[in-house]
Amino acid sequence: MARLLSIDYGAKRTGIAVTDPLQLIATALEMVPSHEVLKFLKAYVAREPVEAFIVGLPKGLDGADTDNTARVRKFVTHLQNALPDIPVYWHDERFTSVMALQAMIANGSTKKDRREKGNIDKVSAAIILQSYMESKRMINDK
Repeated sequence: MARLLSIDYGAKRTGIAVTDPLQLIATALEMVPSHEVLKFLKAYVAREPVEAFIVGLPKGLDGADTDNTARVRKFVTHLQNALPDIPVYWHDERFTSVMALQAMIANGSTKKDRREKGNIDKVSAAIILQSYMESKRMINDK
C-alpha cells in the first residue's frame, strides 16, 4: 500500500508528514522552505509510492477563507500540474498549530525545540494527516 503525505503549506515554511505503508500512523517527516516544496515532493514521490496528498486548508473560526487560503490554493494548482497522477484532498487545518505546540509540550520538547518554527510545522502536518485518517475511518465504519 502506498503512503499518504500531508502538507501544511505556509508562506515561508511547509511541514510535511507521511503515513507508514499500511496507512496506520502519521509521522512528522520534514520542514521544507516553501519555495522548495515541489522539488522535495517530486524527489520523495520518485523513491516512495504516494497514494494521495492531504493538504491543510486554512479557514477562519467562522469557516471563511483566511489571508493564506488563496496562497495554498495556488500552491495546490502547481502541485496538481507537477504531479497530476496523485490526487489531492483538502483537510481542515484549524487549530493544528496550537495542537502541535501542546503535543510538543506533552512529549517533553525543550523550549528551544518549540521555538524552532519548522518543528511546529512538521507536527501540524502530522496532526492534519492523523485527523484525515481518523475521519476517513469514521466514514468507512458507518
